[in-house]
Amino acid sequence: MADLAEHSARLVSELVGSGDLTPEWRAAFEKVARHWFIPDTVWVQDGGPLVPVDRGADEAAWMELCYRNDFVVTQVDDGVPALPGRVGHEITSSASRPDVVAQMLAALHVEPGMSVLEIGTGTGWNAALLAERLGPDRVTSVEVDPAVADHARHALREAGYKVNVVPGDGALGHPPDAPFDRVIATAAAARVPYAWAEQTRPGGQVLTPWATDFHNGALVSFAVSGDGSMRGRIVGNVSFMRLRAQRGKRASLDDDMRGTAGARQAFTRLHPYQVLGEYDVSLAIGLKVPRCKPVVTHHDGGAYTVWLIDPWSGSWAAVDHEPGAERFPVRQSGDRGLWDEVEAAFHWWDALDRPAADRWGLTVRPEGQHIWLDAEEHRIRR
Repeated sequence: MADLAEHSARLVSELVGSGDLTPEWRAAFEKVARHWFIPDTVWVQDGGPLVPVDRGADEAAWMELCYRNDFVVTQVDDGVPALPGRVGHEITSSASRPDVVAQMLAALHVEPGMSVLEIGTGTGWNAALLAERLGPDRVTSVEVDPAVADHARHALREAGYKVNVVPGDGALGHPPDAPFDRVIATAAAARVPYAWAEQTRPGGQVLTPWATDFHNGALVSFAVSGDGSMRGRIVGNVSFMRLRAQRGKRASLDDDMRGTAGARQAFTRLHPYQVLGEYDVSLAIGLKVPRCKPVVTHHDGGAYTVWLIDPWSGSWAAVDHEPGAERFPVRQSGDRGLWDEVEAAFHWWDALDRPAADRWGLTVRPEGQHIWLDAEEHRIRR
């Protein structure tokens, strides 16, 4: 028991020291132990497939994973590991990084007694933290995966937290418990569901990770208006898996993409790091270039290749980087010139005086969403 207390105290101390954990949330983090909610089998990855770590086989290693300031993989391949030996190919559910949990809860601006709808129950730890702060019967959590929902419901009940865990599509919210004072999503949305605005009281807040095919890493805080629409700005940098209904297609490097036969060849002086390595420009490119997924492969000596893939059309581009080079070979194949589109988007962002992330905003109405810069009348069109 002392070891568990030390683990938890160390994590809280780390979060306080980094400034991620606010005084309002410290008591909840001190009381709600993270390991109560982590499944007995988790997965780790070290440059290869996802391999299981079982609590029964190595509790010390499992506990260390529970209390690192890092995410913990709690499900692979939608619950059916793709490879023998329960080895996984794709992460499909995880416990978020504690510092990200703390940052998002602080950004939610809740007070005791408020009602909250959580989209994506996951392990249940985030819901328990909310319930500890807000009180019983104040949290409704929707989880798309029935097995994940069952685990969270059991863990919450065992920990003594009365949370309504609902299996279903979080994009639909949960009308029976509406309206809510706050909505918080723990899965990224490319198209922010209007149902979340409909189920939030006027003056309430919706907080969600937001992603494009090119960029995953924006946290948007929306204010809900009396007319039912909501407007928000980017307030942070967080990366989450997509809502399952919005996953789209996976980008994969097929063998026939690695050759040059049939590919259009050229050179660029735009360094590939300038489009992928900087948060603000990567975000802006994602606003202008749809259905373009980047993948980076590393080679010896610091060389690497940036691949741009459109899994829907089959178009792809590859930019090869060699250390010290001043221009970079480009290969493109398919109906789209993906590198041309990305390079044009970079110059568009540059011509706008390189706006930072917090200058972008989103408006969500029944007919859909639109993106704007600085003010709502300055809409961005692809």
